[in-house]
Order: sequence, then structure tokens, then C-alpha cells
Amino acid sequence: MSAAETTTSKVPPTRHSSPPEPAGRAQPTGRRRSTSGGRATPWLLLAPCILVLVLVLGYPLVRLVTLSFEEYKKPQLWGFKPATWVGFDNYRAILGDSEFWSVVWRTIWFAGGAVILTMVLGMLIALLLQRVSGWVKTLVNIALVASWAMPVVVAVTVFKWMFDSDYGVVNWVLGKLPGVDYDGHNWFASGVQGLSVIMLLVVWGAIPFVVITLSAGLTQVPAELEEAARLDGAGAFGVFRYVTLPILKPLVVMMTTLSVIWDMGVFPQVWLMRGGHPEPQFQLLTTYSYEKAFGVNDYATGSAIALVTVVLLLGVVAVYMRQMLKIGEVE
Repeated sequence: MSAAETTTSKVPPTRHSSPPEPAGRAQPTGRRRSTSGGRATPWLLLAPCILVLVLVLGYPLVRLVTLSFEEYKKPQLWGFKPATWVGFDNYRAILGDSEFWSVVWRTIWFAGGAVILTMVLGMLIALLLQRVSGWVKTLVNIALVASWAMPVVVAVTVFKWMFDSDYGVVNWVLGKLPGVDYDGHNWFASGVQGLSVIMLLVVWGAIPFVVITLSAGLTQVPAELEEAARLDGAGAFGVFRYVTLPILKPLVVMMTTLSVIWDMGVFPQVWLMRGGHPEPQFQLLTTYSYEKAFGVNDYATGSAIALVTVVLLLGVVAVYMRQMLKIGEVE
């Protein structure tokens, strides 16, 4: 052995060198393990929520679908007769019923009017809150949160008193106007007037959420863009139309879609306002389905009406998803 070889063999390994791996042992795949584990972690965390949704919503929805294709009334409910499969007979019956279509159109105009009023008034109040002092904004926000937190039963009681034919404050105020006589006026003698009162109740309860959400969105509008628009000669409406509204468009689309879904599903306001027995001119899809199912014990027809309502709402969701995809493509 030469001197060079002896010197080389005696040199200890450096601090940064690693000992040689034994033959036949594979390198650990730590990155692959962490990647596969990372992909499974979200599903493991979502598993309890998904299980609860399947148990709480999955079975009732499946049962609702099966009921809509059966004949299911009191004899079937009490076990005297088995449920009979009737196919699409329940759907043919409701789709060929003029009363059902009257309820559909009444629900559409009710929800449409409530959504338009909610979004317009909510936007105006949100814009107004940007131009008032801090203490005024605080007071308004406290009032909005208090009205939003008010139970529906309490809100219905207040509106019943406000529009009462004998002691209502609305009739009293209108009666003070010159040439107007609203003494003893019954707002619920007409379906249009009565539903308008209920619409105001729904809008009153929905405005706080819209105002608070839009106010948060308005804080994200760059002030320099608005100032540049004003320097270019744009007025207040022009700044809102060409600067503020495009930035708030995703939020407005989301709020409008949620409002349509909520307002088409209105039930307690109508039910409580009419004392648990809504007249035909006050029936919406939700109350109509409930009356058919539990009022006359025709659970199959009530289920079919409920599923038609779900299909209509799915159409609204489809429009929402299309709008959001368009916004995403533009961005």
C-alpha cells in the first residue's frame, strides 16, 4: 500500500458527509407519504359533517322523492293499506291544476318583489352609511343587528299591531294626510294588500344582513378609483355604475341568489300572519305544500309540490353558478 492510499484511508468523514446506505435498502419516500396523507386529511376532517348531512338531509330527501311517486294518505300512514306506486300521476295532477299555477305565479311575484326591495334598500342604506359620522354608523348598525336578531314571532306581532284595522299605527298615520281616510281599513281583506304587508315584513327582516354584507364590500372599493372617476367628470351615479357596482358584482349576485332562495321558501311569516290558516289568496308554494300534506293528509301531493319547488330553486342556483363562472372568466 502506498503512502497516498494510506493517508486517504485514514481521513475521517467530513461533518456534512453521510454514511453510505446499506445495499438493498430503498430510500424513504417521505414526500410521497406526506402528499398522500395531505390529500386524505381534508376528507377525514369533512367526514363527520358529511355523515351528519347524509343522515339529516339525505334520508328525508330520498323519502320525499319516493312519496311523490306513491299514493300515501291516512290509510297508508296508519298502516291499514300499503303505499301504492302511481308513477307520475301526482305530478300530472298538480301540473294540470289551475290553483297550483296560481300559487306558483303568486310565489314568483312575491319573491321577486321582496328581493328587489331588499337589494335596492339594502344598497341605498349601505351607501348612506359610508357618508355618515362614526357614531351614527354605530347606532344604525346596532339597530340593524337588533332587528336581525328579533324572533319571527315577535316581528309578526309588531307588524300585526302596526297594520291592525282598529288600532294600527299605519292607518292612524295615513289618516292624518289630507283627503285620506283609512279609519278601520283592513289590509288583509285583499290578497294583494295582505301579501304586500307580509312582503314588507320579510324585507324588514332581510335588510340587516344585506346592509352589513354590502357595507363590508364597500370598504374594498379603492378610493383612488372613485376619485379618478370624479376627476374625469363622472357624477355620483356614474361613479356607482362604472366603479362601485362592477367591484361589488360578485357580492351582489351572491346576495341576490340567496335572497331569491330565502324569499321563495318563506313560511312562518305567512303562516303566523294568517293565524295558521292562510286563505287561498295568501297561499305560497311552501304553505300550499304544507296544507296539502298535513291539512288534507295527502302526503304524496304535498311531496310532489315540494319537489317542484326544489326544481325551481335549482334553476335559480344554476343561473347563479353561470354568473359566477362568467365573473371568474373576466377576472
